[in-house]
Amino acid sequence: MNTRDEPKPRGIRQTMSDLHIWAGLLTGWFLYAMFLTGTVSYFRDEISQWMRPELPYQAQVPDEALVAQRVVDQLAVLAPHATQWSLRLPDERSNSVSSFWRLAPRTPGQRGFEEATFDPATGAKVAARDTRGGEFFYRFHFQFHYMPVLWGRWLAGFCAMFMLVAIVSGVITHKKIFIDFFTFRWGKGQRSWLDAHNALSVFGLPFHLMITYTGLVTLMAMYMPWGEQAAFQTAAERQQLTAELSAAAPSGQASGQKAALAPVDDMVRQAQARWGETHVERVIVNHPGDAAARVLVTRGDEGRVSMSPQYLLFEGASGQLLQVKDHVGAAAETRGVLYALHLGRFSDTTLRWLYFIVSLAGTAMVGTGLVMWIVKRRQKLPDPERPYFGFRLVERLNIAAIAGLSIAMASLLWANRLLPLDLAQRGDWEIHVFFIVWAVTLLHAVLRPAREAWLTQLWAATVVLALLPLLNAFTTARPIWHSIAQGDWVYAGMDLMLWALAALHALMALRLARHPQAAQPARRKAPVAAMACAAGEGA
Repeated sequence: MNTRDEPKPRGIRQTMSDLHIWAGLLTGWFLYAMFLTGTVSYFRDEISQWMRPELPYQAQVPDEALVAQRVVDQLAVLAPHATQWSLRLPDERSNSVSSFWRLAPRTPGQRGFEEATFDPATGAKVAARDTRGGEFFYRFHFQFHYMPVLWGRWLAGFCAMFMLVAIVSGVITHKKIFIDFFTFRWGKGQRSWLDAHNALSVFGLPFHLMITYTGLVTLMAMYMPWGEQAAFQTAAERQQLTAELSAAAPSGQASGQKAALAPVDDMVRQAQARWGETHVERVIVNHPGDAAARVLVTRGDEGRVSMSPQYLLFEGASGQLLQVKDHVGAAAETRGVLYALHLGRFSDTTLRWLYFIVSLAGTAMVGTGLVMWIVKRRQKLPDPERPYFGFRLVERLNIAAIAGLSIAMASLLWANRLLPLDLAQRGDWEIHVFFIVWAVTLLHAVLRPAREAWLTQLWAATVVLALLPLLNAFTTARPIWHSIAQGDWVYAGMDLMLWALAALHALMALRLARHPQAAQPARRKAPVAAMACAAGEGA
């Protein structure tokens, strides 16, 4: 028997290469959108502030206790019959008080709560425009949109698991991964894309592993509930676990007897004495105006690498401290640390920028992987004028997922400035504009040649990003020169970042325009030569 003709068994690196390619490709477009929207979410409070230009500039954080008392007094007038008031106090990143209140049960289908924004200096309600702000990008990156929340989170978890597989298989595949990190060859076509992909992967490898794994951990109870069900078999045990992981204390039942609410500012000052003057995040009043009212003062996430809940519970009528929750069990604390590492809310400005930069590199890692798949296979097309359907599909989806997403995200900011302020469901229409524009970019990518579509959309992204600060200057009283003079670095930083991103897209468009269109090689006659070429190129 001649053993020379028998195919050699595939090695572990070849197997991992295939796994890496297909795990990244099948979910790459979702992962790119998740990475990019998650990256900008590290500044979601600043984005939300920029998208509400009616809110006044806050030179320094006001006294939280006084702010809480002012807003509670306003809510007593605006929503005296609500079953709950909840208000988030201002901090260094938020210049307003976001509040909502729950209403008594009404007709099924009607809204069960109302919300408003208050000026912390006066406690007065601010007529800010209706917008989801940066919260949309944050929610989109782990539950998408236009689908049930649970479905979106399952889809995000599925993609995150594929991302974890792609990272591990990619490390196994590249045996010279750290050597390649210091190697970059410009203008070498496929080789340059592979070098860029390797460098971006290694640059943030610990971060990418951490952010992917902790993203799965945040929703572990939904993805894998069996361990919890085995450990906590009774309903009472599960309720106790939920209470330990939640920042909401039992609200109890209303007594039906009216009673005035004790001064809330005294309760907040007790929390400040325990945690610090600027570490109170939220005040929740259950059954306001009732003798059984309870006031919950919760601690923020700044300055502690854990999101395990901490709060003080007060009796509403007397102001007596009823419960102190400042620690949880080991398992809950571990979850709190992993959750905090993923969201990065504990970070100061410097660390938050580091999160942003490394996460942006992760976004580029996914994008270069998608483009590299096209670059590699384009050279092997038997007929470049008639590529097969799968190639065309990936090529068009890449254009819309990468360049088109930048245009769509910028269009949401344009809609925030241009939509009428009195438009019904204005915040929802900002999101509708985002998806409409994104769909148009996909249609454009399908109808136009690939190279032309790339150039057009990259330049379009450059224009819409570069003009946003000018649009802001003409439609609001917060132009960049005024923001710099006032020291308002939220608005000035947002405008400067938009110009930086516009320059990045312009650089990519110029590089593509100057790069000669790759000549297509003739069809290979020897299958052995094709196999040797593929093996030499790597994953």
